[in-house]
Amino acid sequence: MAGPRHPVSVRAAALVQIKQLQTFAFSVHWSDGSDTFVRRSWDEFRQLQKTLKETFPVEAGLLRRSDRVLPKLPDAPLLARGGRVGRGLARLRLLETYSRTLLETAERVVQSSALTGFFAPRPLDLEPKLPPGSLVILPAPEEPSSRPAGSLAIHSLETQSLRCLQPFSTQDTRGRSFHVRAQESLDVLLRHPSGWWLVENEDQQTAWFPAPYLEEVALGQGPEGKPSMGSSGPPFCASRAYESSCADELSVPAGARVHVLETSDRGWWLCRYGGHAGLLPAVLLQPEGLGALLHGPGFPGGEDGAGEACGSPDAPQARAPAPTVPARPPLSAIQSRCCTITRRALGQHLGPQGTP
Repeated sequence: MAGPRHPVSVRAAALVQIKQLQTFAFSVHWSDGSDTFVRRSWDEFRQLQKTLKETFPVEAGLLRRSDRVLPKLPDAPLLARGGRVGRGLARLRLLETYSRTLLETAERVVQSSALTGFFAPRPLDLEPKLPPGSLVILPAPEEPSSRPAGSLAIHSLETQSLRCLQPFSTQDTRGRSFHVRAQESLDVLLRHPSGWWLVENEDQQTAWFPAPYLEEVALGQGPEGKPSMGSSGPPFCASRAYESSCADELSVPAGARVHVLETSDRGWWLCRYGGHAGLLPAVLLQPEGLGALLHGPGFPGGEDGAGEACGSPDAPQARAPAPTVPARPPLSAIQSRCCTITRRALGQHLGPQGTP
């Protein structure tokens, strides 16, 4: 593999709340062209700041203030608008600005082991699932909205088009029939940890829909869902680094997002990474957890940036058994896990018949 890699850019992805612990998820783009998702706490960022000041006293301005290039780490107000979640989102934006400023400092800071080690994926970042009860909160889009002041819309929560695996019928949020055909596309407006997501069809009907029936459409997939030669394949991540030993193998760093093109019971899967196709040991690969959940419009997506399939290589087709339908939570359970702005948007969007 090439020389040591270092982070090139960092983008805020989400606030992840697990009980009383808040962590901040970021999409990190590396000098070798790979992309990873990492989660760090506020205290871990404070420790990074302390380490950098000790490691680089000149750049920290400890010897002479005029030499300072390391940014300061400001905190959000304790009584931030929106309560605890509002303060967490404010911190997320501050940490994004702090990280981007860090990557614009001296080269020896950017390529230092302190900084690369901080953003390098850790075992917790590579877990295929978040702990039960986790709440993932997406930041509001930065683009200015053309809506009138005071107008709320659930679409501001970052919609994403997914495809229905098999026919499914339910009722929309106003009690009308909501039937979805196999391969029909739906816009996901809100993802709830219960497994029931708020979706919208082409007729602008909104309904709560079971997430196991939805999947992303890979680039190059045909109407029957079969991958063509141009398909990017389902996204997995490498649990640890691998150095190729043969010409038909790939070399990948730990946490790299790879796309499985073909599986095999021999223990070697055909994958694509960095614009190249080759073999990787299947034991090193695991489904993406946080990365798969957050991947969508506005987030870096490896080499393609969009249209990646989500799930396992054996994604269910029309002839496969029906996916498991999760238990439907009451609307109050959903609203209890939303911030005030989201609850108001849900109330305006769903009307009186908004129960899942």
